[in-house]
Amino acid sequence: MRVLITGAAGFLGSHLCDRFLADGHRVVGLDNFITGHPDNIAHLIGNDRFEFIRHNISTFTYIAGELDGVLHFASPASPIDYLEVPIPTLKVGALGTHNALGLAKAKGARFFLASTSEVYGDPLVHPQPESYWGNVNPVGPRGVYDEAKRFAEAMTMAYHRYHKLDTRIVRIFNTYGPRMRPHDGRVVSNFIVQALTGQPLTIYGDGSQTRSFCYVSDEIEGIYRLFMHGDAQPTNIGNPEEFTVRQLAELVIELTGCNVPIVQKPLPEDDPKVRRPDITRARTMLGWEPTISLRDGVRATIEYFRSLGPDRLRPRG
Repeated sequence: MRVLITGAAGFLGSHLCDRFLADGHRVVGLDNFITGHPDNIAHLIGNDRFEFIRHNISTFTYIAGELDGVLHFASPASPIDYLEVPIPTLKVGALGTHNALGLAKAKGARFFLASTSEVYGDPLVHPQPESYWGNVNPVGPRGVYDEAKRFAEAMTMAYHRYHKLDTRIVRIFNTYGPRMRPHDGRVVSNFIVQALTGQPLTIYGDGSQTRSFCYVSDEIEGIYRLFMHGDAQPTNIGNPEEFTVRQLAELVIELTGCNVPIVQKPLPEDDPKVRRPDITRARTMLGWEPTISLRDGVRATIEYFRSLGPDRLRPRG
């Protein structure tokens, strides 16, 4: 196959490029580097089955040649990013999704939308099955991301129903691992970078809010299987094991061997209290579930951040 992956220089997008290439497919990667980084795809330059286009998918997009798949992963995806660039976040969820769907329709390609567990908002149902419609504040600061993805899902289903386009929607839960940006504002990278640079680990509230953490290789395998063998209905891909934020902080301190304190700050507006996927659909339809423990995944992620060196880890500003 020949597939287009938007957001190809991002954390998940770059790993997805690797996965398709490993199975012998050809990949066209597209990114404008708002949050992606050239280092994530540097190892692919020179691969004759990979081509890269620097471009903003939210503007008019033309791709020459046949495509068998269009996988739309372009979007800021952490609070620190989408609060800094709220309008591009809304645009890539709306205009970018529309452009990517149009490409898939024109090429007769399968379309794959990278959605998010954030469509569930601060959930009133726990764990979250795909049938849950969510509890989202559309005018809160997180609404620019939550509603962009909810709109993207609605547009994907409209193309599926009206144009009979072959589509997939994945709802991605917290994912971590190598190629995360040191200062992307996500809790795993925050804690590891803070520990390695000798800073106190910052938790918001009392740290009792829960999250599920899926190691990147597990997440990519689930995404790949969904693209190949799934159906048009949204599918949760994430790790159903649940940990408090404080438990994660304590694990990072243990595995880094860095004796730093934990400090508390006020809870951000609309911060979800719980987040855990019901992965019954993925287990049944795809035969998929995560295999990497949080301890093993965090250990590997710590080694990745250590390899970047102190200059990359130094606090911004």
